Amino acid sequence: MLIESTARRVAAEPAGPARERAFDEALAVLRDRRDEFNAQYYVPADYVELLKKAGMYRASTPALFGGEPLPPTVFMNMVERISAVDPATGWVASFGSSLVYFAALPVESQREIYAAGPDIAYAGGLFPMQEAEKVDGGYLCSGTWQFASGCRGADILGIGLVGGPETQGRPLTALVSPADVEIVENWDVAGMRATGSHAIRAEKLFVPEELTFVRGGVPMVDEPLTRYPALPYAAQVLAVVTLGAARGALDFSLEVGAARSSITGGAAKGNRPTYKTGLARAEAELRSARAFFYETTDAVWDKAVRGEDITDTDKAALRLGATHAAHVGRSVVLQAFDLAGTGAIYDTHPLQRYLRDALVPAQHAMLQTNTYEAAGAIMLGLDAGIPSFP
Repeated sequence: MLIESTARRVAAEPAGPARERAFDEALAVLRDRRDEFNAQYYVPADYVELLKKAGMYRASTPALFGGEPLPPTVFMNMVERISAVDPATGWVASFGSSLVYFAALPVESQREIYAAGPDIAYAGGLFPMQEAEKVDGGYLCSGTWQFASGCRGADILGIGLVGGPETQGRPLTALVSPADVEIVENWDVAGMRATGSHAIRAEKLFVPEELTFVRGGVPMVDEPLTRYPALPYAAQVLAVVTLGAARGALDFSLEVGAARSSITGGAAKGNRPTYKTGLARAEAELRSARAFFYETTDAVWDKAVRGEDITDTDKAALRLGATHAAHVGRSVVLQAFDLAGTGAIYDTHPLQRYLRDALVPAQHAMLQTNTYEAAGAIMLGLDAGIPSFP
């Protein structure tokens, strides 16, 4: 049963110095264990518990149910800092934002889910959406769903169902217990290894109707974070991982460039014109994309706090900032790789972590190149041409 699966939870440390120390500890542990996570292809539950202590898994739980919702900029800054150490772990941590989707559940369902505490790790394997059999009180669900990032450390899993007349054709997410499904270990990739984005398989699993919702559907709880656009936020928390990866890559480039001599004993890399110029340009590009990203975030968040109408143009701006961050961040990591020279081709080189992981976010459907065109279309008052955009 879903509720039983969430009965034992690690709670966040009290807000303030204790929670800040917990976050610092999580970063320190990650520096020691990031190679372990990548080697085993997942972030383990014991590390997710450290992130819970740092408050990341109550950051999108409504205050009504004991959560401490964070403004998007605050939460994404945390994801960015984690990603500067290990982008794949940052990707898993980013799903601390995804409880905003649960706001579309009936209030009583939300109350039961959070009854044992607000710190919930959620992972969703939503595609391909499967046809479920509608039965009395809910759905019988069968199929295999891909890309369930973080499923190894999750308290609750989501699976995607084809919608029907009752949802106006919009797809549903059904919440299930990890104990009731099979995790299919098929995550064999070069980048984002530690996300553990395996598949989920179920066979005639009954899910009560009250534990299903339309992703990005009308929230049943009215708080600032539930007013903030859920689908653009989903794109943003993935894009910010690339900003963190770029920061980590440039920090490494700065450290190497400051050395007094190269590995060959010749002139220090940092004293070469191409190195100085390349580093400066990459820094400017990263900071510019980051400024646009957070400036747009804060403008829309202010509207959410004041309860003002958030328009499609606002949402398109969030999507544009997210796409741009993912693509510029990837470019910056490639520039850092170029500056590093031949040594960076070795699998053990520190930049390999950032290179492999930073290539992935811009490949995500929510951040691909065509979302630039879709954002431009909305700005011009035209049809975006992409489902669920913005």
